[in-house]
Order: sequence, then structure tokens, then C-alpha cells
Amino acid sequence: MTSVLAPVRAGGDVDAPTEAYPVLPRRSAVLAWSYIAAAALAITLFAAGPASWQLPLMLTAIIGGLWATTYAVRRIAVPAHRKPWRLLLWSAWMFFAGIVLRVVVPGAGASPPTSMALIPDAFVLPGYLLMGYGFADMLRRRRAADDDPARVDALLVGLAAAFMCWTYLIVPSMAQTDLTPLRIANSFFPIIDVVLVVLAAQLAISGGARQPSLWLLLSASATMFVGDFLFMLRDGALADVPQHAVDVLFMATFLLVGAAGLHPSMRTLTEPQRVVVTDLSKLRTGLIALLVVVPTIITTIVPAGSTLNGVVRSVLCVLLILAVFGRVVRSNNSRARAERATRRRATHDALTDLPNRELLAETIAQWGDRAAAEQQEISLLFIDLDRFKMVNDHWGHQVGDELLCAVAGRLSAQIRGADLVCRIGGDEFVIASASPSHSALAESLADRVLAEFTRPFELSVGNVVISASIGVAKSLGGAQALELIRDADTAMYKAKGSGRNAYALFDTSLRDEVRDRMNLEQALRRALPRGELSVHYQPIVDLATGELDGFEALMRWQHPTLGAVSPVDFIPVAEETGLIVQSGAWLLRESADQLAAWTAERGPGARQLHVSVNVSVRQLRDGALVSVVHDVLADSGLAPEQLWLEITESGVMEDIDAALITLNQLRGLGVTLCIDDFGTGYSSLSYLNRLPVGIVKIDRSFVSRVGEDGANEPIVRAVLAMTRAMNLRVVAEGVETELQRDWLREQGCDLAQGWLYGKAELPANLESWIHRPAVA
Repeated sequence: MTSVLAPVRAGGDVDAPTEAYPVLPRRSAVLAWSYIAAAALAITLFAAGPASWQLPLMLTAIIGGLWATTYAVRRIAVPAHRKPWRLLLWSAWMFFAGIVLRVVVPGAGASPPTSMALIPDAFVLPGYLLMGYGFADMLRRRRAADDDPARVDALLVGLAAAFMCWTYLIVPSMAQTDLTPLRIANSFFPIIDVVLVVLAAQLAISGGARQPSLWLLLSASATMFVGDFLFMLRDGALADVPQHAVDVLFMATFLLVGAAGLHPSMRTLTEPQRVVVTDLSKLRTGLIALLVVVPTIITTIVPAGSTLNGVVRSVLCVLLILAVFGRVVRSNNSRARAERATRRRATHDALTDLPNRELLAETIAQWGDRAAAEQQEISLLFIDLDRFKMVNDHWGHQVGDELLCAVAGRLSAQIRGADLVCRIGGDEFVIASASPSHSALAESLADRVLAEFTRPFELSVGNVVISASIGVAKSLGGAQALELIRDADTAMYKAKGSGRNAYALFDTSLRDEVRDRMNLEQALRRALPRGELSVHYQPIVDLATGELDGFEALMRWQHPTLGAVSPVDFIPVAEETGLIVQSGAWLLRESADQLAAWTAERGPGARQLHVSVNVSVRQLRDGALVSVVHDVLADSGLAPEQLWLEITESGVMEDIDAALITLNQLRGLGVTLCIDDFGTGYSSLSYLNRLPVGIVKIDRSFVSRVGEDGANEPIVRAVLAMTRAMNLRVVAEGVETELQRDWLREQGCDLAQGWLYGKAELPANLESWIHRPAVA
């Protein structure tokens, strides 16, 4: 495997100009390509033009290269990343000084070299070192991973280059009869080039943003290496190499370094790169094979001649093989680490680092194999945070994540070393344990967990208290992991339905309840399209006159096999699944259309009736409710004040600020808002004063004993006095006797509904109410 790297900038948009990443000079790319075109022309003229042009072109190329590199350092390079380019600039000046000294100092450029060659070499050698340091620093800034295989591949290139230099340059040079100490020293100059080749090879094959600047810099490295190689052949009298060819390559080196610096992509050479693992290409595979095979073949076929030559070639071949071996080992280890990391990501939660559902299932399966044999019991605690959504809605998801991590830490502190704490959902955790079947470990652990939740969690917004509902399920090893998780989840819902902040044990009856509920849910999804839903209307009467004031619209469900399904059973299911939004909109339309038909039937001059429709919490949160009501009024032609919308106290108080926005928009349409089941919830004068309501409906539980000196009479009197002071009308629900009616009338209650006046009926059964004559 190899890695393709992409540039990464810390903190923000890569294109956004900042102090650390200043804006590039205008038309910098145009300047770079113009320079490259001019450089290509200069090299061509120098190589093929008249001899009289060579010196001016060489000077122009050197000065141009120095200017381009200087400009790149000052104007294009990022201030924090100028060091490698500054080192390349100093290196170029050192080479320039060496060239000048070879020209002006007598004997400095002679071939074979004399002692005067030491003068320009005193500048050229530091130039090589500065260039190598610049390449190394550039590579350090660019590299993203220590295990990047480019290091090993570059070492292979270097070893192969060293083998070729030793075999065809150093050994022949040392074999000459007129060998001098200076020529021996010059023979080892290619070793410096080999080091530069290794560094340049790493830049070439380390991947990342392969922009023009990289290719230009690599081309400069290649021309310098070839030029040095030819110069050593010529200087060592190993081959008849024209000086002109060497000069063309050195001239190209100056120009290419300057071009690499001028191009805007030069910034990518000093930016960290992101590792992206890809397959090893065929080209790279073939090159690695050649780097190993060719030196081995040469060692086998070409006689060594001397013991030293044989030893050096053998050592280089062994190093090549060891490098390949090291690459294989590193690649295998890297793959193993990647697989472990992938495995951990697949089996652990990214936020809390707890095991997830997959690892939980695997662990339970492993425990199940030995649970029966060792008479152990597998216990699961399914923990769900109560009203966690309110934390996210109030403080945001960042605080919600803080709370989840704090819960994870607190749960982990409550278990034994052999137990497992998992996060398997948004705010759902599971504790799995195995213990002797006669113990009550699960129950005691559930008690401890509930006690832990009584202590506040210290978060960035302060201390936050949240409760939890826990479902406990047990197995002796026979149950499947997913079944056990499902059973614990089912028990958790039982705990939640019992008032939250408690735990419940699973039993098989709960499984039957879940099955029945699922069947009911599936049937309910088909009820509206199949026409199984209907609207029944219960009369609401003016207590003072006994006249009909309107109706409450109630949804009913007649299933072909289940028969009449109670609203107590199917309304909560519709609420939980969201089906109430669609069915509630249908109820609004049906009720409005029916009242519009009754209004037209009664004719002008008749008392205006209203229809009261329940709006669920889910509908209140739905952003489309206001537009649905608007469309219902427009389509039915109903006057807005004829439509009453009933909301519960608890539904409003779950998020009163959000509810107020919707309620005020509904009130703006002209509809009347009612508080249903008043007295069973918060019943606060302060919140009631905030709501744009016009009607309060007293719950039937307070009406049932009035007129009999019941305990609820003072409460009803207080509600009537409070609402009268706030100019709100009151509807008494559940009126079943004349005694209740008369008492409520005496206390000034406005309206009443209940079995005394009639149960909820289909429209066809309410004709007597619609056509009842008005009271004089």
C-alpha cells in the first residue's frame, strides 16, 4: 500500500487570506509560466545557439534563477514556511560563487583537478549541504505520517543510485594509474548527490498535492544529479563528456529552482498533507522491483575485480533486500494498525468511546456459550435518559454531548471489571453483566445507578440534574443477544410509562404488550387511507339558556376485525409515531366542513355554532399547523371564531416559549384557543395569563361531585372566579346529572358538555340538536 496526501491547513478555509496565509500576488501564476517559457527558450538557445551567446545566456540564467528564488521567498512563500526556500536560495548563491571562482581563479576549473579546485569546492560543498537541509526541512513540514512508505522507497532509490555510482563512477575512478588524493576525494562527491536523490525521491513519491512546483523542483534535482554525474565522469577522465553538456544541465538547475519558487503551488511543498491510503500502483511496484533486481543482476554477472568492490556491492545489495523486507514488515504492521483502528471504530461509540451495540451483541453471545454450563445469569440494564431532548433544545447539542460523556463516565465507575457499559443510541446506554443466577446483582445495580442520577452533573453551563428510566432483562444463556436487548428495552418503556426515574423487570407479558402495540400501530397506519376513521361530535351547551353552542369533534376508529378501538389505546400510539399530524389535519378538515354544512343548513339568523378540535403536542410542534388551519378556514368558508382549538396544559408547558410562537400565530388567524383538562396539570395563573386563550375547560374529575358538597367544589369556585377576572369563558366537562348542571349554572359557569346532554355521535344522529328551536 502507499499513501496519497492532500494539503491540510490548520484552522479555517484554505482559500481565506489570513496573516499566516497572505494573499498571493496578483497574476503570480502568469508570472511563473512566463518565466518558465523564457527559461525554456534560454536553455534551448544555450544548447543549440552560437558559442558567443553562451556566456551572456549563462549569466542571465543564473541571475534570473537567483531573482526568482528571492522573489519567491519574499512575496510568495508563507512567512512561517520560508526557511526551506531560504536555504535553497543560499545554496544557489553558494553554487554561483563556486562557478565564478572556477572562472576567475587560475587553475580552479582545470581537468583533471588541481589543488586550486579546493577554492570553489569550499563554496560548492556547503551549497550541497544547504540544499540537502532545505529538502529535508521541506519534507519534514510536508510529511503527515511517520509510517509513510515513501521513506523506505526513497531509501531504495538512494541505495540503487549509490550502487550505480560506486560501480560505474567511483570504482573506475579509483582504478586509474594517475590517481591523486584530490581525484580520490572528488570521486566520492556523488555520495552527496545520492543523499539529495533520496530526499528528492521522498518528495516525489510521498504523494500529496502533486502541483507544478513539485515537478519543477524534482526536475531541478534530476538535472543537477545528471550534471554532477557527467562532471565526475569528465573530471575523472572516465568518459569524454563535453563541458557544454554539463553547463546546460547546471543552467537548467538554476532556472528550474527559480521556476518552482515562482509558481503559486510552491506553498503546497511546505504544508502538512493528509494521508489517504491507496493501492500500490503498477509503475511504483515495477520501479521497486527494478531497484532491487538490477543491482543484484550486476553483482552476479559483472566480476567484482577486487575484494573491496565485491564487499561494497554485496553490502549495498543486502541493504536493498533489507529495505524491501522492512517495507513489507512496515506495510503489514500499518495494515494491522489500520484494521485495529477500523475495528475499534466499528465497535465503539465515537463520542464516549464506549462499546456500541455490535460489540455488546458479540459479548453477550460469548457469555451465552458458557452461561448455561456455569449456571450463570446474563443481566442487561437498558438505561434511557428522561427528557434528554430538553437538554439539547435548551442548551444545544454540545452540552448534550457533555452530558452523555459525563453519564458514560459515571456508569463506568459503577461496574465490575468483567461487566460492560455500552452506548447503543442517542441517549441510550446498556450495562451487561454475568453473575450467579441466584443473585440479585441486576436489581442492586439498577438501584445504584438511579441513586447516581440524583447527584448533579457538572457541565459547562453549571450543574444539571437528569433522571433515567431503566429496563432490566435476564437470561440463563438461551436467549439471543438481540432478543435480550429488545426485552430490556421493552422493560425500560414500562419504567418510563410508570412515571420515569425507576426501573422495571421484564416479563413475558410485556412482550405480548409490545406485540399488540406493534399490531395496533401497523393497523393505524392503514386506518385513514381505508376510511376506518370517523368524527363523532359531542354537544356543548350554554348553561344559562340551554341552547346548543357547538360541538367537540372527537376522532373514532372502527377496525374491521378489532371493532371499535378506544381513543385511550390508539391516540397515544398516533402521538408517538407522528401519525397524529396527518390524522389531526384530517380531523380539522372534516370538522370544519361539517360545521360549515350545519351552518348553511340552519340558515341565517340562527345562533352561530362552533366546533372544538383537539390539537396534540406533536401537532403543536409541527411547523405546518398554522398553514393547515389557514387552509382549512379558507377551504371550508368557516368564520375563524367558529373554530376552537383545544390544547393541554402539559403539552404547552413542555416548551412554553416555542408553543407561544405557534399559539400567537393561530390566534392571529382569529381562531379561539382553549385550555383542555384544566386543573390536572400546572394550573398556574402566571402561565395562563401568558397564553392567548379564550376558553378554559374544567376537567371532569373536578366536576363529578359538585352539588353534593364535594371536596372539589372550592377548587371549581376558585377556577371560575379566576377565569371570570381574566374574561375567559369556562366549559365544564363530564356533566352527567341535573344537580351538577344546576350547581355549575349557579356558580356562573358558561358552558357544559357531558352525558347529561348526550354522548359523542355521528353527524346523522345529531339532527335534533341542529334543528332545535331557539330559546325565547
